[in-house]
Amino acid sequence: MNNWEEPLRGARVVVTGGAGFIGSWVSERLLDAGAQVWIVDNLLTGSVDKIEHLFGRPGFAITLADAGHSIPDPGGVDLVMHLACPASPVHYQRRPLETLRAASEGTVNALELAARHNARFVLTSTCEVYGDPEEHPQREEYWGHVNPIGVRSVYDEGMRFAEATTMAYARERGVDVGVARLFNTYGPRMSLDDGRVVPTFLGQALSGAPLTVAGDGSQTRSLCWVEDAVEGLLRLACADVAGPVNIGSDHEVTMLELARTVTELTGSESRIHHVSLPADDPHVRRPDLTRARVLLGWEPEMSLEEGLKRTALWMEETRSNAPLRNLSGRAASPKVLAGTDSE
Repeated sequence: MNNWEEPLRGARVVVTGGAGFIGSWVSERLLDAGAQVWIVDNLLTGSVDKIEHLFGRPGFAITLADAGHSIPDPGGVDLVMHLACPASPVHYQRRPLETLRAASEGTVNALELAARHNARFVLTSTCEVYGDPEEHPQREEYWGHVNPIGVRSVYDEGMRFAEATTMAYARERGVDVGVARLFNTYGPRMSLDDGRVVPTFLGQALSGAPLTVAGDGSQTRSLCWVEDAVEGLLRLACADVAGPVNIGSDHEVTMLELARTVTELTGSESRIHHVSLPADDPHVRRPDLTRARVLLGWEPEMSLEEGLKRTALWMEETRSNAPLRNLSGRAASPKVLAGTDSE
């Protein structure tokens, strides 16, 4: 255990959205650090498959509940990690009202839980609060350039509301808060139908389909390996830092460069096919990591090439087995409800 992880030993942690991509990694790392983990998830975009390997571990429990409606109180909470919100454009545009509810009412409910127990609260916000930025790289002081009524607004503005609510609870109720802005996290356990660039490009390359590059491919992203991002999140959870703090990689790559890298790493003969740019698609994305380095002693370690290789291997294994189950909270294994009551 690292020194910064000491506060997690024996801590009782509620993880909303813990059956999601990042939430599953957060929950696993918390258990490894000696915390007790209680996941709250409605499996709207999460899946039991992502956390089945945690069943039976000491200190682990999960209940099926929608954080946007209410969060059951397990008692004795030390830390609330709030990750319950669809983050993929495919998912949040398909479920716009659920996304808004998770970002608004879900954040309020999670903050109320933290306030009742005098617990630390960590919001996993997003670089999308910067919108299509007019400042590059993006510093936390930058207020953003967001279309408040566009197709992406349910997520962009939802998370801006979540940040505003978090800081209001800190000022008015004295809640101990931390706000992380994640940048383009990728890695194993992403849903194969996620729609974001890494699983899309890898899926296309592995199947021999054309890689669909939006526009001319000059738009950029900064891709962060999931385990690096999770360490940044948990360092924030254990620090006396309110934030916001950017958590991501400052290695910037164009989408055309990424497509070519994916075909080279996978040995694919797929060609590149250019398609129209989505509405309000950000043209550039790169975090300024000064705060994370100074306040958290954190920076990403995984190279993009190695991270893509590991993700490709995981995806090949996943595609060769049965497809991931999308249980949507209606066909969960009885083990999922062990020790808790569902809403």
